[in-house]
Amino acid sequence: MVPLPLFGAIPGGVELLIVFFIFVLIFGLLIPIGMAYWVYRDAQSRGNDDATLWALATMLAGLFVSIFGAGAVLILYLLVGRE
Repeated sequence: MVPLPLFGAIPGGVELLIVFFIFVLIFGLLIPIGMAYWVYRDAQSRGNDDATLWALATMLAGLFVSIFGAGAVLILYLLVGRE
């Protein structure tokens, strides 16, 4: 009997999983956190009292919704949050 490959017939199975997890780490964590940091710094420099709230909303939308959720909060901040 021929043993089955561990990850199906995908060439380089383990390597592709590692690349996938790095991709998820970059786009799933680092970009929303960077966007939240930028929103926080911008809101504080403009004297906005809700700087922490805007940053928290951006980060949570990025972590729990997607990078598009963080982008939506960022656009909302740019339209409404900047006074």
